Amino acid sequence: MDGGAGVLSTGMTAGLLALAAALIAASALGLAMRRRAGRFRAAGSARTTPVRPAPGAQAGPEVLTGADLGAELGQRATLVQFSTAFCAPCRPARQILAQVAAQVDGVTHVDIDAAERMDLVRRLKVNSTPTVLVLGPDGAIAKRAVGLPRKADVIAALGTVIEPSAAQPGVTAARQAAE
Repeated sequence: MDGGAGVLSTGMTAGLLALAAALIAASALGLAMRRRAGRFRAAGSARTTPVRPAPGAQAGPEVLTGADLGAELGQRATLVQFSTAFCAPCRPARQILAQVAAQVDGVTHVDIDAAERMDLVRRLKVNSTPTVLVLGPDGAIAKRAVGLPRKADVIAALGTVIEPSAAQPGVTAARQAAE
């Protein structure tokens, strides 16, 4: 019996060590994913292949048109949000993007239901919602974030697409509002 108890004890110890290692690995992965959530990255790092459309051809995955979005592009930039009906962080993301678009002149916010626009979801490789894209005035995707972005991060991402000018102080006011 003593030999059997030793084997059982060794088996339990190994099992507990394996469980502890799995919990540590899962926690580290969860923290890493949480840290990346809502952070804007350059469009090229979004695992899409940069393709510019040929003249007269349909736009590639890195350029969106008003026809693609079902709405006009903003004069200076466009904030595009992919969301779904049951997405908890989509509503606060929508509010943040709408606030920024209202504060910055020439910026438009477009909310797209991912379930209704599976063509765009596949083309842009949208894997979760909310996914936020920052488009330049030509529709080129400059930045991309997955998850709930912070207002300051949205404004900073817009700053890479549009330059503040003395004639349009909306960007300065929006940056001050974020701080």
